[in-house]
Amino acid sequence: MNVASAKAGFDLLRVPVVGRFLKWRHSRRVMQSVVLLVAVAMIAHGFFGPQLAPRNLSTLLTWVHYRGLLVLALLVAGNLFCMACPFMLPRDLARRFFKPVLNWPRRLRNKGLAIGLLVALLFAYELFDLWGSPWWTAWLIVGYFVAAIAVDALFKNASFCKYVCPIGQFNFAASTLSPLEVKVRDHDTCLTCETHDCIRGTRDGDDRSRVIQRGCELALYQPAKVGNLDCTFCLDCVYACPHDNIGITTRVPGAELWDDTRRSGIGRLSKRSDFGVLALVFVFGALLNAFGMVSPVYAVQARLSDLLGTAAEAPVLGTLFFVALVVEPALLVGAAAFVTRRTARDARPLLHVATCFAWALVPLGFGVWLSHYSFHLLTGLWTVVPVLQQTLIDAGITIMGGPAWYLTGVPQQVVMPLEYGFLGLGALGSILASLRIAQREYGDRGARASVPWMVLTLLLWLAAMWLLNQPMEMRGTFLGG
Repeated sequence: MNVASAKAGFDLLRVPVVGRFLKWRHSRRVMQSVVLLVAVAMIAHGFFGPQLAPRNLSTLLTWVHYRGLLVLALLVAGNLFCMACPFMLPRDLARRFFKPVLNWPRRLRNKGLAIGLLVALLFAYELFDLWGSPWWTAWLIVGYFVAAIAVDALFKNASFCKYVCPIGQFNFAASTLSPLEVKVRDHDTCLTCETHDCIRGTRDGDDRSRVIQRGCELALYQPAKVGNLDCTFCLDCVYACPHDNIGITTRVPGAELWDDTRRSGIGRLSKRSDFGVLALVFVFGALLNAFGMVSPVYAVQARLSDLLGTAAEAPVLGTLFFVALVVEPALLVGAAAFVTRRTARDARPLLHVATCFAWALVPLGFGVWLSHYSFHLLTGLWTVVPVLQQTLIDAGITIMGGPAWYLTGVPQQVVMPLEYGFLGLGALGSILASLRIAQREYGDRGARASVPWMVLTLLLWLAAMWLLNQPMEMRGTFLGG
């Protein structure tokens, strides 16, 4: 074993049982198939099952269990949902009949479209009360399948994942805090590699046009890859590498937030304002999504309705979203960037400073998402059991017995300390990231230059703590009435 490998630390692919399974070329297909079956069951129950949200698998699994499990998985292991994404299975099947021949338009090779769709998803969730509508939730899942198949049937590579998928962008931003990363084990091995199969793919020796194993479809060349951004954990690079030189290794969670090394497929984060906007939508969207579930939101909406002179929900909600996701970030982040720029005597544009430091707020944003979604998951943890029992009974299957409607979850008084802990760790992570980014940009002047971002972190943390202590709707479960 060479020195680089010896210092690599824990590697999930070298764990006896789990590692062997993940290195099996069909492991992803197995995981995707299981999740696909669950998705089909959710769609069917959403269309044909009871239209009472707490008793329907479509709404309960989507808005209570899936979101909570998603953020916990991102915290513990990384981008596991994208690894087992059910939308890619029918997409790959469709590509057997429709060969994509187009390249994704150059003007759209950024996060703009995906960010817009992420905001649209959050907006639709509130406007159409998706948590309370099994029918609309089922249509949302169907729409996702159709979009993934349509986009990737026309455009080469993983265009849907990289430029369109809103859930994927959420996962990319959150996975910057994950402890695991798909990474080269020994860079010296890559220096002598002549085939670069990790990105080009493995081809038939007799027929070079026939791809045996595809390489990374998201254009991440492993030796130059940094962090988890744009990485779906598909492991295509692992299967394609002829030297078995790629693993799923441990790293310091969040370290990529202050790493401005040029990244394959991305470039330098400090020069990617679209990624900066993604970070801010991730952070302020977390606060907005939580605000939409507490009682004070109704007073705010009533006030906006009076100001706008309309009782229609769409313009009122649109105004709230505009203020929370455009005006508020522009004012707060702009002010922090302005003070930092003056303090550090930085002559570069304000946008550059804001783009550099936007990622410092991501740990706090993730803390908010984690607190919010895990709260719903844990307090409604067992509610899926009676719903599944009733669903099976409706299908004539009684193996699980009668529905135990008394099952709920972990008591709120037990869950609340965990929520405070998640928020506290998120705030500490943002303070550390602010300091590290400032030291990277300004050296000895970094400590003073980071102060505005620490103050902003404190303000957002206080807002999150206030939200956490407000009466919250228990959407999607009988706990909400």
